[in-house]
Amino acid sequence: MDIENMSERELVELNRRIVERLKLLEKAQVNGDMMRFSQGDRVAFEPESGVFVKGVLVKFNTKTVRILTDEGDTWNVAPRFLRRLNKPGLERKKGKVIPMPSQ
Repeated sequence: MDIENMSERELVELNRRIVERLKLLEKAQVNGDMMRFSQGDRVAFEPESGVFVKGVLVKFNTKTVRILTDEGDTWNVAPRFLRRLNKPGLERKKGKVIPMPSQ
């Protein structure tokens, strides 16, 4: 594509289409990253401080997920920075199993 011969109007339209496509690609990437997780997953991430933070995924936002840390703080983190601590398909909370009496 030779942009040297394009008019200003054509360049503005091309720019609009490029930005639209980039936004679509970003949204697809974020959605793919989010699909790796479920609410209640134990996760960890490393903020700029370099100290790993652990917590539970409590909410999905448009581009981030909300994490409730073990210390009680909340963080909004892009899912690409998360690492799952529990394996998918396993119970997220261990509890006592109480047998029910048979009738």
